Amino acid sequence: MILFDLTCAAGHRFEGWFKSGDTFDSQVAGGEVACTACGSTKVRKALSAPALLKGGGKVDAIAVKLREAVAQLQRHVKDNCDYVGDKFPEEARSIHYGEKEDRAIYGEASVDEARELRDEGIEVVAIPWPARRDS
Repeated sequence: MILFDLTCAAGHRFEGWFKSGDTFDSQVAGGEVACTACGSTKVRKALSAPALLKGGGKVDAIAVKLREAVAQLQRHVKDNCDYVGDKFPEEARSIHYGEKEDRAIYGEASVDEARELRDEGIEVVAIPWPARRDS
């Protein structure tokens, strides 16, 4: 596992864990890496100092715990929320304005759609989620 300091087009800095540099490159090219602050997929590596590990495996153990926490969050969302797909923005508005029953939902929204929802006072949280792939 490798940890990269990243930055998005808006200048937000965040970290990302990747199996390798090639994995990072392919995920960025596929739009699978998003800014944790704004959701932008225009991401690049930021300048950072190299990490030198002693004692071996500490970073790997942290990465495993992080992956487990993300997987637990994803399971919780799947088990407790309704998936509404790309209808998320309109469904969130309908719930917020009392047109539909109040319930927890999840789905997809662009960075601009999420920003518009926040501007309307609708709470939106981006969580890490692997891209859906047709197999």
